[in-house]
Amino acid sequence: MKLLIVGLGNIGQQYHGTRHNIGFTILDAFAQASNVVFSTERYGDVARMRLKNKQLVLLKPSTYMNLSGEAVRYWMQKEKIELENLLVIVDDIALPFGAIRIRPGGSDGGHNGLKNITSLLGTDRFARLRFGVGNDFPRGAQVDYVLSVPSLEEAEMLPERTQVTTEAIRAFCLSGLQFAMNHYNGK
Repeated sequence: MKLLIVGLGNIGQQYHGTRHNIGFTILDAFAQASNVVFSTERYGDVARMRLKNKQLVLLKPSTYMNLSGEAVRYWMQKEKIELENLLVIVDDIALPFGAIRIRPGGSDGGHNGLKNITSLLGTDRFARLRFGVGNDFPRGAQVDYVLSVPSLEEAEMLPERTQVTTEAIRAFCLSGLQFAMNHYNGK
């Protein structure tokens, strides 16, 4: 079985380490824990690995966030990956920092990356792992907030929260969506 695990973020050094790039950060940690490295390929940085009897394709799209669907659609077609074997990792301002929520599909919640993926795949029925980045910003400052780096307190929490999130990804890959939701939502 082959799975596509996508971490969303924006390319460019100015976005490195920002809240909006948490998908990249988590996927980097997952790859590092598995001793795999990314190489630049079409539409993104890609790493391949095995996890027991599963083949994983890890993707960090090189398109900007609001065009992520191009990369996701291309890699799903290229690798012949079924929709139920796709997991997209995104930031979420509706969740407290470090909280994770795994869902089988649903609303894009105003997230432009999810919106574009939904549009290009023609469905919102794909698994997503939302990583909370909090919402401690004044009205109208959402963009500046998500494009900024986490606070010192959040940065101290990040390694432990990233570890839990990588465990949730492993659970999704090895035991399926329902198991991952039951064991990691709210954790």
